[in-house]
Amino acid sequence: MTPPNMRDGMVVMPREEFEKLLEQAAERGARRALADVGLDGEDAAHDIRELRGLLEAFNTAKHTAWQTLIRITTTGLILALMAGAAVKLKLFGGQ
Repeated sequence: MTPPNMRDGMVVMPREEFEKLLEQAAERGARRALADVGLDGEDAAHDIRELRGLLEAFNTAKHTAWQTLIRITTTGLILALMAGAAVKLKLFGGQ
C-alpha cells in the first residue's frame, strides 16, 4: 500500500478514486443500517415490499376514516338543521 499524497496537511487523491471510496462507504453504511433494523438477507426485498403494502393500507384506512368522520358530521348537522326547522314550523302538531 502506497502512502497517501499529502498537501497542506490534507490527503490528496484522484477524483475517481475518491468517488469510488465514497460509493463503497455509502454502500457499507446502507448495508449496516438495513442489518440494524433486521432488513438484511435474502428476504429483505420481500419484507420491504410487505412493509410498503402495510403502510399503503394504513394510509388508505386513515383516509377512509377521515372521510367517514366528515360525512357523519355533515349528516348530523343537516339532520339537526332539519329537526330545528321542523320544530320551528310546528310540523309535529305542536301548538
